[in-house]
Amino acid sequence: MWQSLPEFGTALLYSILVCAAYTFAVALTAGGGKPRLLRAARLGTYGTCALVMLAVLVLAYAFVTHDFRIRYVARYSERSMTNTYLLTALWGGQDGSLLWWTFLLSGYTTAVTIWLKGKYRSLQPYVIATLMVIMSFFAVLMLFAANPFETSFAGARLDGEGLNPLLRNFYMIIHPPSLYMGFVGCSVPFAFAIAALATGRLDNEWIAATRKWMLFAWLFLSIGNCLGMLWAYEELGWGGYWAWDPVENAACLPWFTATAYVHSTMIQERRNMLKVWNLVLICTTFFLTIFGTFLTRAGLIASVHAFAKSDIGIYFVYFMALIIAVPAGLIVWRLPLLRSRGRIESVVSREGAFVVNNWVLLGACTFIGVATIFPRISEWLWDETVTVGPPFFNRWMVPIGLSLLALMGVAPLLAWRKSSTANLAAAARFPLISATVAAVLHLSLGSRFGFPGVVPNDAFYDGVLGIVLQKLGSVAPVVTVGLVAFNFAVVGQEFYRGAVARRRQHAEPWGSALLRLVQKSRRRYGGYIVHIGISLMFLGFAGRAWTLETEANMSPGDKIEIGDYSLTYAGPRMELDAEKRMVFADVDVSQDGVAVGRISPARFIYKSSRSSPTTEVALHRTLKNDLYAVVAIVNPTTKRATFRFHVNPLVSWLWIGVSILICGCLLSLWPEVSLQEMGVWATVRMTAGVLSGVMFGILLASMAAGSGAARGADPPPRAPLAAVVAQ
Repeated sequence: MWQSLPEFGTALLYSILVCAAYTFAVALTAGGGKPRLLRAARLGTYGTCALVMLAVLVLAYAFVTHDFRIRYVARYSERSMTNTYLLTALWGGQDGSLLWWTFLLSGYTTAVTIWLKGKYRSLQPYVIATLMVIMSFFAVLMLFAANPFETSFAGARLDGEGLNPLLRNFYMIIHPPSLYMGFVGCSVPFAFAIAALATGRLDNEWIAATRKWMLFAWLFLSIGNCLGMLWAYEELGWGGYWAWDPVENAACLPWFTATAYVHSTMIQERRNMLKVWNLVLICTTFFLTIFGTFLTRAGLIASVHAFAKSDIGIYFVYFMALIIAVPAGLIVWRLPLLRSRGRIESVVSREGAFVVNNWVLLGACTFIGVATIFPRISEWLWDETVTVGPPFFNRWMVPIGLSLLALMGVAPLLAWRKSSTANLAAAARFPLISATVAAVLHLSLGSRFGFPGVVPNDAFYDGVLGIVLQKLGSVAPVVTVGLVAFNFAVVGQEFYRGAVARRRQHAEPWGSALLRLVQKSRRRYGGYIVHIGISLMFLGFAGRAWTLETEANMSPGDKIEIGDYSLTYAGPRMELDAEKRMVFADVDVSQDGVAVGRISPARFIYKSSRSSPTTEVALHRTLKNDLYAVVAIVNPTTKRATFRFHVNPLVSWLWIGVSILICGCLLSLWPEVSLQEMGVWATVRMTAGVLSGVMFGILLASMAAGSGAARGADPPPRAPLAAVVAQ
């Protein structure tokens, strides 16, 4: 077994399973009345995680050394790939992505074990045991269904098949790890919830312990989904960033329940209510991370993102059944301890708004989940093929999204327990005036700038329901603008009132008052900044209402107009590198009669997949809109090219909003203690800060980029087209 690297890798997987099982047993024994074994459980945790790290290093070494004896290495790499993409191939396929998931889980497990030390000693054994069960599940998956070290029956190849060309994109280097960081991060709060149920310690102790861990996971769920949007926008070439693809939908489902949980825990902390609800939310969030992984790997859905069909699905079915059965049984067992001591005294209260917000978030999650798997349900139950496409999602998500945007602004205006009419009217006066002014200005002046407040919408259904959805879709742009202004005013008012109160109490200057206000309540004001980011994202979503699109078949020198832009086709050129042949089509861009640069959409033909050329988008970005260009065909003889051009308004505000969301979340995560006291959380949070800061810079750089070629570089001198085609 130890004579070759593939056998050594497989031996490591067996070792991980054995070590995780041992640690699970020791941890349960420690929790069952032998606390002296807790140290052994902690050491077993470190050993298990070290073995996972070693397995990842072994697979990475196999990729870098082109060990094509390993089937996974041969399928997802080739000798011409750079080291960056060789390492990306670690999670480029199903087998490696499961190992990468386990690796991230081992990182979280190590961090939480170090962080726990002498804290939460009653919960610790069950937290460790739960994390070991999850790790054991993935070890079983890799050993018996998707072994990343399995060798090919035909022996080693001379060269591999290469990574899917669609994955050879910068955002795919950081998108899957970010999303997995969010998915895997939900394991820690879930483990604490199980520990609380197992021990009966169901007060706010476990909520306080998981607050930062859940927010950290939520941050990376947000980053991962948004980086996926960037990848789809710049790589797939269809003109948008969210197509309601089944895998996209599966990735966003845990975000809704995690968002509900983050808000709902505030009620439990303040009013000692919703204990059962919070347990259900956190267990549902973890379940959805596994369910989303199951959807992409079981072959149930057709998607450009999904993995090939395999027998791995049945393992996930058993594990999901376990995730449902164990928490449900524990909750029923502990129901006497979960009775709330308080109750909602008035619907017009902050806790009332949070509960409504939770139900809307859960409704959005349920709607997207059911609609995503409904084609399969239809096939199973009625033997009918049904397609649920983007128009269906877009039409129904408008009222849901606007409801969330409205609730996000209303909740901070309400007091806890009960809001008096007079106080609510006083608090809402400025935000309502701001929303009204913004809506009126949009209706009056929007058309002059190409953003009419009301956009005609086609009927999607017959009858009253169809008319209501049609009208709501038509007025959605102006309603969105009004609600964004409302949210901005609410947040601005909260900062202003807090600063005024500090100035009265401490006689501080405005700058110092604001700074110390935020320092004292980072969680609260970080949340407000997150609300600003989400509001700007809604503004970016609203831009889809004013999108322009055209197709053109052009010869060099031809010109076309779209919106404010005048586009002149300059001609094609070709380049070669070690991996691919690149066909660029240069287009000179003028806006309102002023030359603004050149964009160069392209087609890349990789040597490893000549029959599947990739679409390389070219973008000219401004704060007002994106000019988005795609070239479909270039005739090497006549140099005639077929283009598709889009003008996508306000897309940059989407990426700006994501960046602000990251800043607000980092502020909420930032420690409130001295550097000497921070311990492991300093490492965790600062790592999050570095990773998020890098992604923040990427998003800003992507937004701020002006015009350029498909990858932002000035075009080099043209090579003879026919000569390169011959090569």
